[in-house]
Amino acid sequence: MDPLATGDPLRLGPYRLVGVLGAGGMGKVYLGRDAAGGTAAVKVLHPETAHDPHMAQRFVREAQAAQAVTSPGVARVLGAWTEGGRPWIATEFLAGPTLTEAVERHGPFDEAGVRALGAALARTLGDIHAAGLVHRDIKPSNIVLTSSGPRVIDFGIARPEHGLTLTTTGTNPVTPGYGAPEQVLGRRVGPPGDVFSLGAVLAFAATGRRAYDGTDVASIQYKVVHEEPDLAGLPAPLHALIAPCLAREPGHRPQPALVATAMAPPKGADRVWRRGPLAADIARREAAARELTMLAAAPTTTPGLSRRRLVTALVAGAATVAAAGGAGTWWYLRDGASAQQSLKADPPPPPQPWDAKPLTAGQYEEGRPPAELWGPVGTFPFAPAPLPVRDLVIAMTSDGLAAFSVRDGIPKWRVKSEQYGRFAGRSGIVATPFDGGRLVGLDATTGDERWSASVDADHVLAMDDEAVYFVNGAGSLHPSKITAFDFRSREIRWAVPHPDREPTHSDAALAVPARDRLVVYGRNGEVRALDTATGRTAWKLTQRPDGQDAVMPAVRDDMVYLGGKTLAAHRLDDGEKVWSLPSASFRVSPTLAGRASFQGWSGPTVDGSFLYALDSPVLHCLDRRTGKTVWTHRLDDRAYPPLTPPAVQGRTVWTVTGGSDSAALALDKQTGKPLWSYPWRGSVSPWLVGSGNRVFLSSNGSLTAMPVV
Repeated sequence: MDPLATGDPLRLGPYRLVGVLGAGGMGKVYLGRDAAGGTAAVKVLHPETAHDPHMAQRFVREAQAAQAVTSPGVARVLGAWTEGGRPWIATEFLAGPTLTEAVERHGPFDEAGVRALGAALARTLGDIHAAGLVHRDIKPSNIVLTSSGPRVIDFGIARPEHGLTLTTTGTNPVTPGYGAPEQVLGRRVGPPGDVFSLGAVLAFAATGRRAYDGTDVASIQYKVVHEEPDLAGLPAPLHALIAPCLAREPGHRPQPALVATAMAPPKGADRVWRRGPLAADIARREAAARELTMLAAAPTTTPGLSRRRLVTALVAGAATVAAAGGAGTWWYLRDGASAQQSLKADPPPPPQPWDAKPLTAGQYEEGRPPAELWGPVGTFPFAPAPLPVRDLVIAMTSDGLAAFSVRDGIPKWRVKSEQYGRFAGRSGIVATPFDGGRLVGLDATTGDERWSASVDADHVLAMDDEAVYFVNGAGSLHPSKITAFDFRSREIRWAVPHPDREPTHSDAALAVPARDRLVVYGRNGEVRALDTATGRTAWKLTQRPDGQDAVMPAVRDDMVYLGGKTLAAHRLDDGEKVWSLPSASFRVSPTLAGRASFQGWSGPTVDGSFLYALDSPVLHCLDRRTGKTVWTHRLDDRAYPPLTPPAVQGRTVWTVTGGSDSAALALDKQTGKPLWSYPWRGSVSPWLVGSGNRVFLSSNGSLTAMPVV
């Protein structure tokens, strides 16, 4: 949870707001406290969307739908206001993890756990349908596990059972892999659509994998409509119960009451949310929520506890609710405590089979670099940053694009037919051949070509779940553009002029997609935030002089952080500056070629409440909310290192030093104490990328995996 910011309301209806639980493109969710001391999650529309008739209608419909359902399996609505001003909905403040978090952190459920979960959710669906509604967005992230059982949340796209779909084919709101075939096709969605989603949810809970998966949204939706679900690994009894829910024809799916009866676990079987690590996780979160309520109720006249310090304490306490049982670093402020104690690091990600074991105190010697986990392996000297994808790391080599095992660096596949340029990816890879003219979708696991599109693509900038963003016309006689290619329609969504006059492969802009923005940092020093739906420039500003290298932006929540002549935090939606720090190193220094070179802040890296960035030769750790310094470390070599963002992994933060004795330096991320430096040689600026308790160092035609503590 974050503290209230300028422009946030202090009160909505009977609720005094004490912090921000989350934010999205539609609105914000606050933690509120009423006069009786009870807490609530208060959802409110953004001011700019409150006047949008479509958004307002959807918000009113959500409030009405949630209030219409009386069931122990849904988050109870405590109050709502939809008549004017800033509409809001107040619901129970549920402290448990979502089903997504539970499976990622504690693994798939056993058969009894899946049965208990399925029976409870089926009963809840029966209650929703009995109220004349269809939820239409049952998915793991909309199911919160509490000590009393699973609770269904978010009625944002729920509709009356006999209401007709208002959208056209392909535009219906649907979560890929969980929406029913009729929902994907834009047809009327009735109660059987929720049963299909339930089957997909239970398959995920039992295996940890989606029943319908793919490299992009379009391929997943195609599988939902035309192919059978992947239920490999399901025990035979569960397969017989879940498979009917995933029938393509709505009339072939069972009723929720039948599912609840068939799913009933054996008599005397414990509920999964009442035993084991998951139960302990839930108990810790709920205990933290109770303590949070007590803090919220504390009078602000208590000696040593000002209103500001109370809010800071609430922020720190809520981190325990949001994180996995307090896995993140957090403290309550008490007498004499410093403001830094409200900071928290990101909680450790859920463990994966391919993770490396962090080094313990006896496994490394301070001041001496530990042995490499593997490498170096050969790559292309001017390769872009390597890309970790699950148990593989993708890199460009002289032979083309290659995937190496993150465990041992053994090559798993190579694309030898063509050499690809810049690439991006998540579960799949999108790349461009060096001869241009195509976008190619590759299977991240095998390297096989899944699709291609004949477009004037020079190199890929970035991608999100809905589109890939690329540059066309770079280095040609034609004006270059930044273009969005829609995965679902396989068509160009929009194309806008490139901010750089003459972009090339080596001097390309850097971009990060987040929510409904694509933040582009050009070599001309200009930063633009483009609307991902239309390509319209939402805001722009200048961070560096023209002709200098672009600096990678960082985005977290509703903020974007930018290096350059200042290190600055701007609101993602409108670009409004929240804070900025001038660079002490921002000055002209001649290079060997006689050109003027500007340094300034490197690209920043976010870790929870912390922000790491290099203002040569000093590495800074700051509070990302205020820009205040937590610690600094001056590098030994005073030559200006490249603008590569630091990498955070485990308890370490890594940065690159410059000069003749260049190295990758590892420091304790909490104190800034140096642990060791690992030398790298060559003139090519290196990349540092962290994943799976490893830091991948890519430099001068080699890729090396280093351990962390």
